[in-house]
Amino acid sequence: MNILLINAHQFYEGFSEGKLNQTMIDIAKTEFESKGDIVKVTKIEDGYDVNEEVEKHLWADIIICQSPVYWFGSPWNYKKYIDEVFTAGLVQGNLVIDDGRTRTDPQKQYGTGGKMQGKKFMMSLTWNAPPQAFDDKNQYLFEGKSVDDAFISNSVAYKFCGTETIPSFSCFDVVKDPTIDQDITRYKAHLAQYF
Repeated sequence: MNILLINAHQFYEGFSEGKLNQTMIDIAKTEFESKGDIVKVTKIEDGYDVNEEVEKHLWADIIICQSPVYWFGSPWNYKKYIDEVFTAGLVQGNLVIDDGRTRTDPQKQYGTGGKMQGKKFMMSLTWNAPPQAFDDKNQYLFEGKSVDDAFISNSVAYKFCGTETIPSFSCFDVVKDPTIDQDITRYKAHLAQYF
């Protein structure tokens, strides 16, 4: 299998240096390579060539975005990356053709114009939020929503291009009550379960 790991970390001095996100990238890389898979890594913060990233998406069977959660979403550099890469893939006609509808058939399902069928996409996230904040209607902020509900814009962008979305993985409470060793064990199990 061909694996693309995208490190979406955005550095903030004294606040978010990216060590945990890099650790999670390293774990995924090691786990996949131990099975004989080929892994490519893009660290957005280091810069990238848009056309090369389109080619990586065409090459990959599995795409995992590793991201910290800043203000309830991925850092701005990840959105810029997706805008640039997916727009290039649309213009080139190789990641997505259009939204799936045509002027002669405007009733066709919206979002069915992707060309990345057979590929899988997953988010791996690092949160300050505790796990109890999700999937519970009594919780103030997310009001019963799951992590995947909170990150639907990220996964839907890939689904729009035709990929299958795999349930996300999260390291929770990484600032106030981290459990990194347990998170690493859970992450390895998550990867083994879905890939």
